[in-house]
Amino acid sequence: MHVKSAMVRFTATQLEGLRPGTKQRDITDPGTRGLVLRIEPNGTKSWLFRYKWAKEPIRLALGFFPTLSLHDARKEALEYRELLRQRIDPRKAGLGNRGVLRAKAAAHAPDSATAIVRHPGIGGGEAASQKTEDRDDIDELLESESVVLDKYSFEFLVREFYRRYITPNRKNPDYVKRILKIELLPRWRARDARTIKPREVVEALDVVVDRGSLVMANRVAATMAQLFMFGIQRAIVDDSPVKLLFKPGGKEKPRQRALAENELIVFIQNIDKACRSRRKARVLMVLLLTLQRRGELGVAEWKEFDFNTRLWRIPNGHAKGGRGHVLPLTDWAVEELKVLKRMSGTSRFVLPSGSKGEAADPKLITRSVARSLTRFKKLGVQAFTAHDLRRTGRTGLARLGVSKDHAERVLNHAREAMESTYDVHEYIDEKRAALEKWENYLRDLRAKVQPREVLPLAGDNPRGNELTPRKDDRSCRGKAGRQPVNTAINSPPHGH
Repeated sequence: MHVKSAMVRFTATQLEGLRPGTKQRDITDPGTRGLVLRIEPNGTKSWLFRYKWAKEPIRLALGFFPTLSLHDARKEALEYRELLRQRIDPRKAGLGNRGVLRAKAAAHAPDSATAIVRHPGIGGGEAASQKTEDRDDIDELLESESVVLDKYSFEFLVREFYRRYITPNRKNPDYVKRILKIELLPRWRARDARTIKPREVVEALDVVVDRGSLVMANRVAATMAQLFMFGIQRAIVDDSPVKLLFKPGGKEKPRQRALAENELIVFIQNIDKACRSRRKARVLMVLLLTLQRRGELGVAEWKEFDFNTRLWRIPNGHAKGGRGHVLPLTDWAVEELKVLKRMSGTSRFVLPSGSKGEAADPKLITRSVARSLTRFKKLGVQAFTAHDLRRTGRTGLARLGVSKDHAERVLNHAREAMESTYDVHEYIDEKRAALEKWENYLRDLRAKVQPREVLPLAGDNPRGNELTPRKDDRSCRGKAGRQPVNTAINSPPHGH
């Protein structure tokens, strides 16, 4: 039962001299509204902050006395009073990293009239433990309006940002969704968005940097900056806590990797051996012959291809920057695509994925390449990515004398605004001539004697279905790491 103190003013000496009784008792601080000292029958003394929120009486555990001094308890109580004046629930403010004290204080049973709530901490401690949140629950939060949220909560800000800005404006919103779902929501889900501080942003980014994910740290920082700017526009927050002088992961160096001629010879002549899967081998050859992006092939539908006119019409919705184009197909590229056509069965997608036959996630191509790097290296091809094949082709076109303008049009790189507005010619003949030069060069390499002896690989399995998903598959841990993959780019060997 709550008992008011007869003391005119609390002093540390007086509090230390208070003796326990046979029952739990609470004593209010006459000088600080809402501050309560709880004394347990065993002599334990702890600070509580009492207030009402939505007509519900709340007692917030602050810490133990004398570990948390009278001065500090009063200071914290005044901070909470200021939050209440701003109509912010102190439970969602994340003031200070006082997790250990509050965890102990909150362990005491609440009385029948009020709820004692452990205060949410910030980064690294209590926030890190929230990463066990049900991911399906987060999906529902992001995509369903049926979940009622406080209009100033971080959850509400994230949901509005994802629904009103990311989904309509991003070709692949799942990438941002992953950042929100894994990096941000578990950390600040219970918070009032207005109370997140710049120091907390720095701590959140440090976690990503410290685990070695430098590029991801930059992506998380960019997402947070957009998120809070959106919040300002929507009047959810007044200011952004993202105040960074430089990218947390450092400057990203552009990749320079292009396969050398001797590597291309080995790559072309041994691609089935290195890939162990004809489907994956065909995918890599299509990328090498067409020089298009893995994402454009990953989501491609067969209606985009016309084998009679030998054209691939990449729609705006599948192309980077929303700039589709028409790509001529060489004879070799058509051969490879026809094999994929047979493998895809009745699916409308070039690379059907899973039991529903949806388009493959383009990241599966990257992961499947990573799983083959050890075998490629044994054959004499150093580590590469699917995108490196595109750079290899662009380098090759320059070496073959293809003009810069025509080579850039093959790759569908962005052009100056004025030029793209007034020059709408498709340059199909010029692109076809460039790609046929590239194909003839690759055919010559395929016919060459290999520059080094290629030994059989130990453990080769000609019927291997290396990219079939397995329960023990884990995410990429390096160029030879196991990858979760999909049958979208994988099947048992088949006639080619």
